[in-house]
Amino acid sequence: MSDRPESGRCLFDGLDADRYAGVEALAATMGTAPAPGVALLSLVPRPGDTTAAAYELTERARAAVQSWLSDDRFAAVTLALVTVGAFPVGQRRAPDPAAAAAAGFVRSAQSEHPGRFLVIDLDPDADPPQVPPAALVGDEPVVAVRGDRLFAPRLTEDDTLPALTPPPDTEAWSVDLNSADNLNGLGIVPAPGVLAPLAEGEVRLSVRAMGVNFREVLVALDMVPGGDRPEGGEAAGVIAEIGPGVTGFSVGDRVMGLVTGAYAGPVAVADHRTLAPLPAGWTFAQGAAVPVAFLTAYYGLTDLGGVRPGDRVLIHAAAGGVGMAAVQIARHLGAEVFATAHPTKWRDVRAGGVDPSHLASSRTTRFEDAFRPALGGHGIDVVLNSLAGEFIDASLRLTADGGRFLEMGKTDIRDADEIGPRHPAVRYRAFDLLDAGPDRIRTMLAELAALIERGALTPLPVRAWDVRRAAEAFRYVSQARHVGKVALTVPRPWDPAGTVLLTGASGTLGGTLARHLVAERGVRHLLLLSRRGKDAEAAAGLEAELTALGASSVTFAACDVADRAAVREVLAAIPPQRPLTAVVHAAGALSDGLVGSLGRADVDAVFRPKVDGAAVLDELTRSDDLAGFVLFSSAAGVTGNAGQANYAAANTFLDTLAGRRAAEGLPAQSLAWGLWADTSELTATLSETGRARIARSGVRALPAATALDLFDQALSRDEALLLPIDVDPSGETELPPLWRNLVRRRVRRVVAATPVAETSTAELLAGVPAAERVRVLTDLVCAHTAAVLGLTTDRVEPLRAFSEIGFDSLSAVELRNRLNSATGLRLPATTVFSHPSPQALARKLATELFPEADAASEEAGAEHQREGALTDVDIDGLDVEELMSLALGTADPHTSEG
Repeated sequence: MSDRPESGRCLFDGLDADRYAGVEALAATMGTAPAPGVALLSLVPRPGDTTAAAYELTERARAAVQSWLSDDRFAAVTLALVTVGAFPVGQRRAPDPAAAAAAGFVRSAQSEHPGRFLVIDLDPDADPPQVPPAALVGDEPVVAVRGDRLFAPRLTEDDTLPALTPPPDTEAWSVDLNSADNLNGLGIVPAPGVLAPLAEGEVRLSVRAMGVNFREVLVALDMVPGGDRPEGGEAAGVIAEIGPGVTGFSVGDRVMGLVTGAYAGPVAVADHRTLAPLPAGWTFAQGAAVPVAFLTAYYGLTDLGGVRPGDRVLIHAAAGGVGMAAVQIARHLGAEVFATAHPTKWRDVRAGGVDPSHLASSRTTRFEDAFRPALGGHGIDVVLNSLAGEFIDASLRLTADGGRFLEMGKTDIRDADEIGPRHPAVRYRAFDLLDAGPDRIRTMLAELAALIERGALTPLPVRAWDVRRAAEAFRYVSQARHVGKVALTVPRPWDPAGTVLLTGASGTLGGTLARHLVAERGVRHLLLLSRRGKDAEAAAGLEAELTALGASSVTFAACDVADRAAVREVLAAIPPQRPLTAVVHAAGALSDGLVGSLGRADVDAVFRPKVDGAAVLDELTRSDDLAGFVLFSSAAGVTGNAGQANYAAANTFLDTLAGRRAAEGLPAQSLAWGLWADTSELTATLSETGRARIARSGVRALPAATALDLFDQALSRDEALLLPIDVDPSGETELPPLWRNLVRRRVRRVVAATPVAETSTAELLAGVPAAERVRVLTDLVCAHTAAVLGLTTDRVEPLRAFSEIGFDSLSAVELRNRLNSATGLRLPATTVFSHPSPQALARKLATELFPEADAASEEAGAEHQREGALTDVDIDGLDVEELMSLALGTADPHTSEG
C-alpha cells in the first residue's frame, strides 16, 4: 500500500511485493489470497507547509492504525508505516517534523499493541528513498534506513562525542586550528587581540555564526600551512563597535563578511570593506555561508574567467559551497553549465538548474567522455576546478583553445609554465579570493548584494553545528558529506536587557518557570502569553511575586499562541530597547485515550497549542537575534506512551522542529520532560493508578527544584533534544529496546508460589489435566495482574472485578500485552473488561488455547454468564474506554456509544 513520493518513484520498488491502493483494498483480498506477513503503508507528505503536513500525516496514521486494529483479518499481519526523514540520524537534510509526528503516533500504538506495527524511516538523501528487505526483519519496532545501514533509536546517558569547552570568564577566544594534527585535537584558546583598540577602517563584531571551508579542515589536519594568513574566515554577526574612518555601518547592524583575529569565537575584527549587510529575512548561518563561496565564485567567473553569455563553464564539486554558488552565478551570466558531483548529490545539483546531460560523477574521470556529446565538438571555455591529480588532466583535455582553467583547490596547484607545453592554448591560473584585495571585495559584495535583493541569487543549503561540536563539523566536511555549506554557531547567554517570551504562563508550570527565570537566571523583562492574559486568576499575584524577585517589567498578553496574527501583534509591541532574546514555549493540552478511541478532535486539541504554537513562534522569530528557543516537550514522544498517541505525535513534532532549527543554525532545544511531581493542569487528572504505573516503569517524578536544576543544566548544553528524567534502574516493568543502552535491569517478579511470569504457558500447562487448566491459568492471570498493579499475588482475588482493584484502560492494555506475550495469543484490547475478573479471563484464555474442549467451553460460558460478564454480542462495537464505563457502571451495558 503506497502513496508515491513527489518524484513519482515508489518507496517499495525494491521489494517483491503486491501493490494495493490502501488498507481497504488489501482487506478485500484477505481470505482469497495468502495473508502477508508484513504490509507496508507510506506516510509521505505533500510538498508545502510543515504544520499542515503534520496534521495530514498524523490523521493518515490514525486512520490506518484504527482500521488495522478493528479488522480481525489483520490480526496476524504486521503493518509497517514508512516515513522519510523523520529521525535525525546519518543524513544531510534536517529532519522532517511532519514525518516525525506521524512516527510518534505509531510508536504509541506500538506500546499499546506490541508486534502489530513497525516504523521504517527512509533516507531523505537517497534518490529515490526505498525500503530494503533487511528493514522488514528483526525485533526492532523502529528502524531508520540510511544508505546501506540500519539504525535503531536508543537513549543514552552520557554524550560520548568530544565537545569543546569555551574558557570561563573569557570574553574573547578562538578555535585553534594550528596546534593539532587531527580533528579530535581541536582546542579553544584565548584571543585577546580582538579586544585591542580598533584601527582605521575596522569594526568589532559580535559573531553569531562562522562558515566552514575546506581550507580550515586542511589546516586542522596539518595538510596545508595555517600561518600564511591571520586567524579568521567568513562570519555573520552584529556590529559591536565602530573604528575610526568607518562609514556605512552602525553599532547594532547585522552583517556578513570576512573577519580576522579569531576563528568561530564570540568576537572578531573586520575591515569594513569586507562586510555587507545581512539580507533581510536571512539567518546568521545563511549569511556566514555567503562570503567565501559567492565571492570566490564571482571573482573567478567574472574577473578571472570573463564569462560571457553562451560560454561553456565546467564547475567541479558543484554540490559544495563554491560549486553551488558558481552554478547560480554562471547561469545568471548566461553560461551553459556543466558540473560534476558525487552521484548521491545529483538531485541537489539538478535542483540548481543543471541539465542531467551536463552532469557527471566527480568520483571518476569519465566526465571527460560523458560531456563530449553535449559539447558537440567544442571545448569548455572556463573550468572552475577544485579537484586534483588525474581529474585536473582530464579537465585540461576538455578545455577549449583559449579557455581559462581556474584552480581554486589547495592540494594540487600546478606550475603554469609546466602546463603551457602540453596545453599551449589553455590559460591556467591558480587563485585565492584574497588576491582580489579589500577594495575589489567591497565592490563584489555590493554587486552580490544587489543580485540577492533582486532574487537572482539565493542562499545556499546550510548544515550547522554548535562551535562546541567543531570537530564533528570538520569531520563532516572532510568526508565531503555536505551539500552547500557547513557553519558553526556561537552560543551566547540570554541578554538580561532583553525580553523573554513564555507561553502557557497562566498555568502552574508557567508560574514556576517565570519565577525561576527571574530569580535564578537574571531575566528582567518577561512577556507572559496565555489565553486569558492579565485576567487569569493568578496573574496579579504572579506579577507581584516577579517584581519582588527583581523583574523590571512583566507584561501579560491574552493571546492564542496558535494564532499567527495575534502573536505577530504581540511581538511587534516589544519595545526596541529590550528586544526579544529568548522564547520558552510551555503551552500544552491533553486529550488522552487509547489509540483505538482517539478521534480527529483529540488530535486537534493537543496539536493546536503545541504544534501550531511552536510553528508560529518558529516562523515569526527567525529574523530575531535570539539566544534561546526552548520547547517544553514530553518524554511521551520519545518513548511512545500508551494512551497518548496524539500527545506523543505533538511532542515528537516539537523535538524534531528543534532538531531542524539547530541544523539550520538557529537556537533551539526541546526538553522532553518526564513527569513533574507537582500537580499541574496537565497532570491533575492523573490517577494514583497512573502515577504508580509510571513509577513501576522506572521513571520517578521530578520535584520542581530538581526539574528546574535540570532546566538550567540543559541550557548549558548544545544538544537539540534532551530528556530531563529521573530513571530508576530498579523499576519493575520490562523496558522496550529504546532503553537498552541506558537501563539494564532484571525485572523483579511479583508472583508467589509458581513462577508463572518466567514460564511459558505451554510449559506451564504441559501434563495438566483439562479440568485443572482454568485454575492454573487463573494463577497466571493473577500473577500478571499483580505485576501490572505493583502488588503481591496474594492481594489479587480471582473473583474480584478488575474495576474494583484499581484497573483503568491503560492497565487493561498492559495486562492484555503481558498475556499475549505469555500465551502467544493476540487478544483484543477489550479482553480484560469483557471478562471482568481474573477467573473469567482465565476461562477466556482456556477457550482460546484449547478450542477443541467444547464441553469445558460451554460450562465456562455458563459460569461466565452467572458472574455477569458481557456476551460477545453485548461488546460488539465497543472499545476499551466504553467497556471501562460499563465495568464501572457509568453506562448502559446494552448500549454501544461507538
